[in-house]
Amino acid sequence: MTDTPSKLRIWVEASRPRTLPAAVAPVIVGTALAWRSGHVDWLAAAICLSFALLIQIGTNFANDYFDFVKGADTAARVGPRRAVAAGLVSPATMRRAMYGAFGLAFLVGLSLLAWGGWWLIGVGVASVVCGIAYTGGPYPLGYHGWGDVFVFIFFGLVAVGATFFVQAGWPTRDVWAVAVAIGALAANILVANNYRDVETDRVAGKRTLVVRFGRNFAQGQFLLAHAVALGVPVWLAVSGLGAWGWLAPLVCVGGWVAWRQFRMLRRAESPQALIRLLGFTGMYLAAYALGLSGWLVCGQ
Repeated sequence: MTDTPSKLRIWVEASRPRTLPAAVAPVIVGTALAWRSGHVDWLAAAICLSFALLIQIGTNFANDYFDFVKGADTAARVGPRRAVAAGLVSPATMRRAMYGAFGLAFLVGLSLLAWGGWWLIGVGVASVVCGIAYTGGPYPLGYHGWGDVFVFIFFGLVAVGATFFVQAGWPTRDVWAVAVAIGALAANILVANNYRDVETDRVAGKRTLVVRFGRNFAQGQFLLAHAVALGVPVWLAVSGLGAWGWLAPLVCVGGWVAWRQFRMLRRAESPQALIRLLGFTGMYLAAYALGLSGWLVCGQ
């Protein structure tokens, strides 16, 4: 007898919890930077967090829908269950959920105009359009190798920069440096996901970077992202932003975990191992964001 999951479980799975740290991390560090500048605004930070989470969930719903429509999600897929492909949610229902999440995100984002001005509408529109265009539209970004760039820009530069901007003003050089680190680690979540799906993506014509350039390239990208993320706080400390004593645990522990994750990627011999790595990659991003934020707030 097949165990049919509850509706709540179906939609929680469809939101892809392993990917949500990519939405939370930039808001955490952007707010920590605002705190350090003496201009933290908790209400604005909460709105930024809600907007980022809704954009991430909307993008995940869009991915679930469009990958099914385009044939990337089939019975041969080796990753976590997808709601539409598994027949748990109809394509029409998932499409409505996608537009609902994006529409709610846009409405939530409108409240930030009181802090950042009308130009933020452009940021909101671009976030929604690119969230859909990631796997949908006439030129799906994820199908042409631009997914990593999308994640780096929107979950790194845009999310960290906008979170800081609405609280403390125009981002500084240090803010952009932290945004690069967060964006690089957020892209690693995509690397782990695409590394697992390389064979089925190739058959479906989904030309991710792993499909285009191979597994060795993906391993190098994954390791470089960790190196950048660990190098940024060192550079900030050299620039006088924080105390070295508070930095050592972050870099040493972070470096050890990063190396273990790289070895997991390189030695993975089954989809299950890469599914575990995907979860660890998301948790690492969240832990990195918390550790870096703690250093920014306390390590003065």
